[in-house]
Amino acid sequence: MTSGKRDRSAPREIRWSDRAKNGLASIGDFIADDSPAAAARWVGQLIGDVERAAVMPLAGRIVAEYADRGDIREVLRRRYRIVYRVRGEAIEVLTIFESHRLFPRTAGPSDCNGDG
Repeated sequence: MTSGKRDRSAPREIRWSDRAKNGLASIGDFIADDSPAAAARWVGQLIGDVERAAVMPLAGRIVAEYADRGDIREVLRRRYRIVYRVRGEAIEVLTIFESHRLFPRTAGPSDCNGDG
């Protein structure tokens, strides 16, 4: 019998925005110029971070640029920021980018179309 409550240990659905998919691919392509094996490992680590965020979405820190909202969070992996939104039974990965770059203003909450 189910109580209608979500199993807290079950991962949430992961939805990727086009911006996040493209960012991940760009990171992999850049690293692959020197080492395809290192690129595969690094991209795998970033995806692993997203998968862990899907299990414990509130463990990510609130993104300073959207501090007033509380639903936009991020996970840091060395010099990369993985920005996601917690939405119902899903997390929506909005963008992945190098932390020395400015936050892409177009990578806000409306950037995830839910297709991916």
